[in-house]
Amino acid sequence: MRTHAMAVALAAAIALAAMPAASVAQQTDEEWLDDCRDEGYGDDEVFCEVREVTVESTGRLRIDGGRNGGAWVRGEDRTTVAATARIQARGDTRAEARERAERISIVARSGELLADGPSGGSWSVSFNVRVPRAYDLEMEAHNGPLSVRGVSGSIEMRTRNGPVSLEDAGGDVRARTQNGPLRVRLAGARWSGEGLDAQTRNGPVHLEIPDGFGAELEIGTRNGPFRTEIPLLVTFEGDMGPGHAREIHTRLGDGGPLVRAVTTNGPVMIERR
Repeated sequence: MRTHAMAVALAAAIALAAMPAASVAQQTDEEWLDDCRDEGYGDDEVFCEVREVTVESTGRLRIDGGRNGGAWVRGEDRTTVAATARIQARGDTRAEARERAERISIVARSGELLADGPSGGSWSVSFNVRVPRAYDLEMEAHNGPLSVRGVSGSIEMRTRNGPVSLEDAGGDVRARTQNGPLRVRLAGARWSGEGLDAQTRNGPVHLEIPDGFGAELEIGTRNGPFRTEIPLLVTFEGDMGPGHAREIHTRLGDGGPLVRAVTTNGPVMIERR
């Protein structure tokens, strides 16, 4: 192992590829319904609906998006939890699709939100949830997105095939996706809480950092280009050749909690927010 420390503007030194910024616009339920009804599935008919869900506010919420669903959680100045379930079902006819949707039940018991429905993969439920800004979350999906914005707490996010997005979050956060992009937008002067540990195996990492942000930063990729808009004083660990892990350790500003965002197979981009 070799360790090199250098002052370098990585945007010029190792700018190998650009990664487009992901959209942060969150659809309303009405916009989602319009898009859902317009989607085509070959010869299948589709039925879409949005259901209001009553969720008890316990300070912690576990959300399971199931096989084909996902979850979007937003922190607000509120004391209660509000949620909707976005339901989509397919069938050979519209009547069959509607009948399949009617067999889907939303389970909202104390501290848990999930869906149950007919066997097979012809339906999905994604949850749109609003919680108090200080809240603990456990979020899971298989083939769908997970997103958190404006929430601080003990947060765990896991999806196998889908994107993970964190914006203006804080607390003790751990996020994992197997096959999907990872997007993190930092806010304020430093990370509020214990820190962030975020990772994707097969997907890009996109990190946005405000001017003057303080943190201990760890970011890197094994197989992919690296680009940054922000000059960094960095420490490289390991061989910088192809196929070797290229992890960068650096202190931003006056330092702070650890912010870690890494990928195995994918590009990395750091942007100034």
